[in-house]
Amino acid sequence: MQSILFGLASAIGWGAGDFMGGLVSRRTGAVRASLYVQAGGLLPVLAIALFAHQLTMPLADWLWCGAAGVLGSLGFLALYLALANGQMSTAAPIAAITSAGLPAIVGILKDGMPSGFTLTGFLFALIAIWLISQSGQNLATLHLRLKDMALPFLAGLGFGAYFIFVAQGGQTSVFAPMVAVRVSGGFTLLLVAAFSRQLQLPPRPMLPLVILNISADVLGSLFFVLAVQAGRMDIAAVLASLYSGATVLLAWLILREKINGRQWVGIVTALLAIILITL
Repeated sequence: MQSILFGLASAIGWGAGDFMGGLVSRRTGAVRASLYVQAGGLLPVLAIALFAHQLTMPLADWLWCGAAGVLGSLGFLALYLALANGQMSTAAPIAAITSAGLPAIVGILKDGMPSGFTLTGFLFALIAIWLISQSGQNLATLHLRLKDMALPFLAGLGFGAYFIFVAQGGQTSVFAPMVAVRVSGGFTLLLVAAFSRQLQLPPRPMLPLVILNISADVLGSLFFVLAVQAGRMDIAAVLASLYSGATVLLAWLILREKINGRQWVGIVTALLAIILITL
């Protein structure tokens, strides 16, 4: 049960972070917004790790979590490129379903088959993630081509690898894995920002929102590490992947953005998935 609660808390944290990160990226661009989160989040995480004497773990765990940071950052960049190419209607659903499906498959192969209720919950969660990520294009007019699927699929692989690698390297410490992820992910995004000439500091009026974004993202990462330490990786990853539901709900509550019918069905399906996974 702890793994389920931590996984849901991770989804809420990451969903809130994505909502605020979206607001920041409207002013600064996605590369700069993500760099602020990774680099800015390193400072409090490193301070807490030092204070809690949790800055040591085996070299293999540092490598696993460092790779998670790099692949997660590259996954974000692939998704951003897909969105920039006008693939919004296909990019988000394909990336989301891949990022949740990959850890589910690996978790089943590694830890064995979960209960029938949990498996059904996984199926419902994947359907929910797909529906929630639909931003409004009519499914009847949606034509998927292989070249349109490549970048979103790579983005999903990057996010899914993040879940798997953090679970593999995040068993001996709580905060050291977060430090490793942010050092490697921040350095990756720093290189991208440098090459694209986007190394500017955030505008002063955006600082409070950037700080809130960092705080939410750090909490999401913390709860995910706790989730994989408390139980199965596949359960933690699938539940954490429901973060898009929190993002959509916050946009609806705060920005009054419209939630379409498919997204409402997805939100209800996500609730059913959570119930099934807890049985």
